[in-house]
Order: sequence, then structure tokens, then C-alpha cells
Amino acid sequence: MAAIGEDDIYTKDGTVNIHKKPANKAKTGSWKACRFILVTECCERLAYYGMSTNLVNYLRIHLGQGNVTASNNVTNWSGTCYITPLIGAFVADSYLGRFWTIATFATIYVIGMTLLTLSASVPGLKPECNKNGCHPTSLQTATFFVAIYLIALGTGGIKPCVSSFGADQFDDNDEREKRKKSSFFNWFYLSINIGAMIASSVLVWIQMNVGWGWGFGIPAVSMAIAVAFFFLGSRLYRLQIPGGSPLTRIFQVLVASIRKYNVKVPTDKSLLYETADAESSIQGSRKLEHTDKFRCLDKAAVETDSHSSLKGVVNPWSLCTVTQVEELKSIVGLLPIWASGIVFSTVNSQMGTMFVLQGNTMNQQMGPNFKIPSASLSLFNTLSVIFWAPVYDQVIIPLARKYTRNERGFTQLQRMGIGLVIATFAMIVAGLLEVARLDYVRRNNYYDQPTIPMSIFWQVPQYFLVGCAEVFTNIGQLEFFYEQAPDAMRSLCSALALTTHAGGHYLSSALVIVVTKLTTKHGQLGWIPKENMNRGHLDYFYWLLAILSSINFFVYLLIAKRSAYLTQFAEEANAEIDQIGENALKELDEAGTRIMENIESQMQAFEESMELNKSEIEESEKRVADFEGQIEKDRNEGLLFKNLRPKTPVDKATAREETEKIRELTKKSAASVIRRNIYLALIALVILGIADASISSTFDWRKVAILGVILVGLLSQLVYEQSMLSETDKKEQEKSNQ
Repeated sequence: MAAIGEDDIYTKDGTVNIHKKPANKAKTGSWKACRFILVTECCERLAYYGMSTNLVNYLRIHLGQGNVTASNNVTNWSGTCYITPLIGAFVADSYLGRFWTIATFATIYVIGMTLLTLSASVPGLKPECNKNGCHPTSLQTATFFVAIYLIALGTGGIKPCVSSFGADQFDDNDEREKRKKSSFFNWFYLSINIGAMIASSVLVWIQMNVGWGWGFGIPAVSMAIAVAFFFLGSRLYRLQIPGGSPLTRIFQVLVASIRKYNVKVPTDKSLLYETADAESSIQGSRKLEHTDKFRCLDKAAVETDSHSSLKGVVNPWSLCTVTQVEELKSIVGLLPIWASGIVFSTVNSQMGTMFVLQGNTMNQQMGPNFKIPSASLSLFNTLSVIFWAPVYDQVIIPLARKYTRNERGFTQLQRMGIGLVIATFAMIVAGLLEVARLDYVRRNNYYDQPTIPMSIFWQVPQYFLVGCAEVFTNIGQLEFFYEQAPDAMRSLCSALALTTHAGGHYLSSALVIVVTKLTTKHGQLGWIPKENMNRGHLDYFYWLLAILSSINFFVYLLIAKRSAYLTQFAEEANAEIDQIGENALKELDEAGTRIMENIESQMQAFEESMELNKSEIEESEKRVADFEGQIEKDRNEGLLFKNLRPKTPVDKATAREETEKIRELTKKSAASVIRRNIYLALIALVILGIADASISSTFDWRKVAILGVILVGLLSQLVYEQSMLSETDKKEQEKSNQ
């Protein structure tokens, strides 16, 4: 009972507290720890979006860059922000763990934000501006770019770790906590967008109307608050122990597979190499079961004669465990889904570039005295996420559950696919708006007007649709990559999910460069003019993205169908194995019950036999006593010879000897029956032990061997006893016949 109590007190997924002791369920993790993580993420996202949402306008106005150059600089920097998570993930999974990685990179983040604020407010670092525009020096431009790329490095340690760190607060082995994890990802994404909402509304307005020093200073303070709040929750966190370099393990599997390219994989998968211990050799990870996908990688786990000659010393570059191979299979299996997210991220990246440039040409007035910055329209993207995240959790899931019979309403792959469709419609709506805008320009000859009398709020639907698509695709992707990731690679897989955004931003830059180069031939202004968007064809660029999104969706359907099939196959196989195990255990329980019932019936029969033998002994003693009494009576009456004449003389000593013999035989028979029943009970228990050891998830051959020897000994003893008893009975029978 004490052991069960300990299991209830501590987590079963290997997490520890800040003092590196086993995490106590009641004192750590769950929502009491997640509230600190959610607030930290909200403040960090406020800082990030506060300096990035309107960045394209800062580059245009204060650094004097054109539309194409400013757009490409923003998308290249944004792409870097989603590439650096690979660095953070590597450090977290290999050395520091997620907690200390977040703490370290957040410090770099604060330094970058501080330097950015100084570059926009301190004379000498701040570009000089006059009525002819701003004239930045090389030093000022360099300071600005050093600052934003320090921020890119800092965010690289937070992005891949914070969502996984939050999910680590829920024990996968506890069904109650596991159910809460899906809701965590919804609330996590909601906290991101609350920070983004404040950034895209209040901070963008401050930047455009108060000054960039305040506009960058407030995000810097917000980031400092995020770091302080993160450390406040330290005693409540559950920490996963880093399991060593995941990249090293990946390369070990690849090298071992290539080195044994001509080795045949055995059909019996139990022959593949795995550690004999119950726990995985990878720290912080559980053992993974073998799967049949990507079988060429199984060569890395095939033992050869050269391995057996090493006497227990295993070179991981030539022989890898099944768990190590399955880790790489998990990563490879995610790559097609990862690739399909790049085009979606390209659509998403337009909110910070083309949507802003489009909004710059429209009427931004709200009443006679207030002008809304075009970048602030991303507020409606945030409001869309804030609206759809709880609606999805509280309304859509219960409705979908009635039809899909899935506990989550939609599978993660279905959820992502719905988001891809909505993103396609967002580009169609943006294209239609640009067609209407250009038509308005053409009809009224507004080609050289900086803004046209067409309300900027016509952009709201495209922002709203992109936000809705994010709720389906981005949250589904976060959850899918976390759940498919092995224990010791969760930060890496979260970083892999984020690199789709990097790929999307880089693809957007590449498309802008290619489109600009192809459409500006022969002196034409092109689809995206350098200065005057009224003379371009931004609608063509939106149609291009809509076509790419449609193609991407149909490719995704093929990928997801195969992935869903493999997932379903694995689930069905696991369910079938579990059913077989349950049936086997049920049959063993029934067999054990029957054996115990048989033993009880045998014992009952033995007790009845003892009662019968006892009555026979008493009857024999009574007959002897009656015989002795008759002799004494005849002697007294003088009729001894008369009465004895027709009878066989019976000696009193002989009668007593026969009685003692009956008693002895009865005792031997009873002892024999007792020993036989005890042997049968022991044999049944040993058989149950062997069966339990054989069908358990970790086959213990040593336990089976020891129990087998005991079983053979018991059977031999039982056979010997029964043969001796039969021999004795035979001799007694021969004596009685004589």
C-alpha cells in the first residue's frame, strides 16, 4: 500500500522540481504552474509584436528603405526568428533543459530590446530626420540590425521551449492531467494573441503618434516583466531532464544504417538491439515500441558478429537501440506535414508586409481627429483568434464530437486541413479587395494620391479570416508536433514546427524578389512598385498566393491521408495487442480460479476421507473391544471352549497389530494426499508466474528461467512421490492376497 501511495504523490513521466527531486503532483505542475507560463508568454509576445508589427514602416520612414527592400528585410528577419529556435531546442534538449534555456535566452532578448530602444531614442544612435526625410548613418543602421538580430536570437530560446515547457506541467501517465493538455494549447495561443492585441493597437499608435523611443521602450519593459514573472513560478514548475544531444543520436542512426546497408533486417523484430533495462538508455525518455515504417533505418539496430565480439561494449555509431531508431522515424514522419505548413506561413506573413502596404494607401481616419495606423489592423487578426479559440474549445468540439465520435472533435490533421482552406479564402478576399481598390483608383484617377477615400476597415475580413485559420492550423500543428515527438526531442519538434514560419517568411521574400524581377522588365513598374502601390498589381500577387495555397491543400490531403492511415494502423495494432494481453490475463485468471477451486475440492474430499478413515478406525477398535469383552465373558461363564470351537483362534496381540497397521496406512494415505495437493497448488502458482513474466511489456527471461527450474523440480518430486505410493500399494495388495 505504501508503494501505491508514492505513485499517487509523484509524477510518473520522469519530471523533477527546481531542486532536481521527483516532482510532487500536489505541489507542482498543472494549472497552478501554467498561469505563470501563460503570463510570461503574453508579455513576451507583447514585446515581440510591439516591435515587429510596425517594423516595415520604421524601415521605410526612419531608415529610408523602399517598399520591396523594407518588406524583404522584415520577412528575412522574421524568418530568422523562426530559424533560431533550432538553436534553442538543441541547447534545451542536450544540455540546459527547457527552464534554464528560457531563462538564458530571455536575458539576451532583454539586451536586444534595450539596444533597439536606445537606437530609436538616444541622439547619435537615432537617425536624423527633417522635412526631406531621415538620413541614417552606417553606424545607426548597424546598431538597429544588431539589436533586432539579438532579439531574433533571444526569441529562439523561448519559442521552442515555452509551449513544450507548459505541456510538461501535465503528466501523460495521469489521465486527468492528460485531458487538460489539449486545453492548455488553446489557452497558450490565446495568451499569445492577447499580447499581440495590445501591441497592434496601443503600441502601434504610440509609435506613429508619440514616438519610436516610447514605441520600442514599452515592449522592452514588457519583456523584463516577462522574465521576472517567469522566475516567480520556479518552485511550481516540473522540469524534464535533458536527454543528451538529439542531433547526435539522429546522425548515429544515419551513420549506422549506411554502414550496414547490405545487412538484412530480421523478420523477428525482437532480435533488434535494445537495452535490457526497463528504462531507456536516453535520459528523460521512455522506451519506444518498434514500428514498420522506414524499415531501412532498422539496419542501425541489427546486431552483427562484430558487435558480439565486443563483449558488452557498444559503439553507438555502429549499433543503435530500437528507441533511438524510432526517434528518427518520428522526425522523418513529421517532415511532410511540416513542409505543407510553409505555404500557410507565407500567407500569414502578409499581415506584416503586403497587408500593411495595402492599408497605407487607404483612408485611415476614424473621425475628424484620430487616424488609425495601417499596422494596427492586425488587431482584428488578434481579436479573431481571441474569439475563435474559446469558441472552438467550447462550441465546435462538442458539436463535431457528435458526428466524428472523436474525443477532440476533429483529429489534429483534420483541424490543420480546415485552417489551410480558410487561409486560401483569406487570400481570395484580399485579392478581391485589391481589385476593388485599384478599380476605385482607376475610375477616379487617384494614381498619384498617397491615400484614397476608401476606408481601411475593408481590410478587416482578410485579417479576421487569417486569425480563424491560425486557430485551426497553428494550434493543431503545435499539439500534433508535441504529441508525435519522443520525450527527449519535444523542444526540437516544437522548433521544427516553428521553422515552417521561417520557411514561410523566406518563401514570401523569394516570391517578392522573383515577382519583382519578372514583372519589372522593359521598364515596367511591376506588381509591387517601389513607391506608388496605386500603379501596381498587388492583386496578382494575392492570386498567386491563393493558387499556391490551393495546390498546397490538395498535396496536404494526400500526405495527411497516409499519415492518418499510419497513425490509425498503429493505434489499431496497439489496441489489438492490448486486447490480446487482456484476454490472456483473463484466461490465466480463470485458469487460476479453476485450479484453486480444484484444490479446494481436493482438500474437501481429503477432509471427508479423513472423517471416513477415522470412523473406520473407531469401528475396528470397537470390534476389538467387543471381541475382548466376549472372551472375558466366556471365560467367566465357563463356556470358553464351547464358544471357541467353531471359530478361528484370534490372538489379542495380532488384533492390536492389525489395528496399528490400519492406523499407519491411513496416516500415510492422508499425508500423501496432502503433499500431492500442495504440489499441485505450487505448480499452478509457478505456471501463473511464468505466464505473467512472458506476456508483460518487458520480457524478463531470468525470472522465467528460475521459475522454469522450480517447476521442473516440483513436477519431478510429484511424479516420484506418486510412483513410490503406487509401489507401496502394490506390495500391500500382494501381502493381503497371500
